[in-house]
Amino acid sequence: MEHEIFGEIISSYSRAEAIEDGVLVDISKLGKEAGFKFPVAVTSGVYGLINYNKNGQSFDGRAWDVLSMLRFAIKTAKEPSRIIFKVLMVGGSPKKLHLLKAVCGPGDNHEPVITIMFPEED
Repeated sequence: MEHEIFGEIISSYSRAEAIEDGVLVDISKLGKEAGFKFPVAVTSGVYGLINYNKNGQSFDGRAWDVLSMLRFAIKTAKEPSRIIFKVLMVGGSPKKLHLLKAVCGPGDNHEPVITIMFPEED
């Protein structure tokens, strides 16, 4: 006899819908170039941080910095499915060290996906 644990699902919001709505921004192509095997997305807040263009910095260059620091953090992490890491962003005055969080969890089809966000975001 099977038991229902959580009850009926009232509402759900898929990763694909979040990307379509702009809540998440898919950077998987650049992630793949940086060596990530799983799809990578950033929250709209992190996208705004990366997309801040001052002093001729490109989105790809700043995203590459974030992905590189994440790769380094993954190699030294004790809990690789949830990582807090720091990225130094230049372009503002003064330079600022940003704390980010990356979570590896199930995607819409239960495949592993990575989401990069600010620590207070879920």
